[in-house]
Amino acid sequence: MELSSSQRAYLRSLAMTLETILQIGKGSITPEYVKAADEALEKRELIKVGVLKNCPDDVRMIAETLSERTGSTLVHVIGKKIVLYRPKKKNPVIKLP
Repeated sequence: MELSSSQRAYLRSLAMTLETILQIGKGSITPEYVKAADEALEKRELIKVGVLKNCPDDVRMIAETLSERTGSTLVHVIGKKIVLYRPKKKNPVIKLP
C-alpha cells in the first residue's frame, strides 16, 4: 500500500503519542518477532518499534524486512524508531485523509 505524503504525515503525527511496544535486540528479526509484530498490527493498526543499540543490523534494513514480512507499510524511520501501519481487514479504526 502506497501512502501519499499527507497520509504519511498524518500517521507520523498519530505515532508521536504512541509508546514503543516492541524492541529488537541482538537477535535481530526472528520468526517469533515477526509473529508478534503481525499480531500487534492486527490489533492496533499503527505500531512503533524500537531497535536497541546492541542490534548488529541496520535500522533501515530491519524496517524494510519487517514491513515486507508483516505485509505492512513503512511509515517512518527516525533514529532507532520504526513506525509501521497496516489497516484492519474489517472495520479499520484509523481513517486516512
